[in-house]
Amino acid sequence: MSLFDEYRDVVRPVWIDANGHMNIGYYMVVFDFATDCFWDHLGLTREFKSEQNVMTFALEAHVMYLREVREGAPLRFTTRLLDFDQKRIHYFHEMHHAEEGYLAATNEILSLHVSGETRRSAPMSSGIQNRLAQVFEDHRSSPPPPQAGRRIGLEKKPT
Repeated sequence: MSLFDEYRDVVRPVWIDANGHMNIGYYMVVFDFATDCFWDHLGLTREFKSEQNVMTFALEAHVMYLREVREGAPLRFTTRLLDFDQKRIHYFHEMHHAEEGYLAATNEILSLHVSGETRRSAPMSSGIQNRLAQVFEDHRSSPPPPQAGRRIGLEKKPT
């Protein structure tokens, strides 16, 4: 299995909060940058979307904060395609500290393919669906990450 492993970034000074680590809102910003890179890999580039008058909207996103990252920390992102259909793409980012190697955060997202004309869901082109099928075949040889599909809630302890 070879996950998509191209996006890199660094924790910027403006992303730091009063606790001295990356602010929660900037996790979504940098995960969105990783999504843009993954879209390019799939052929859903800005140019393609503009020419075809299509776009993608996030339907749902779940972030898990596993270890803090501080200003200047180098970041490495991997992306795994979990599933897709004609209109939706379900994928999963992992954010690692690029030098120390630890998993800092994860982001599970369900995105919708949308017509720019109607601003309603619309099937993706056959070319994009074929590309998704290729990537899915490559990624599906490994089980989903343990953080995928989680829900938020308090675990009830037996009384």
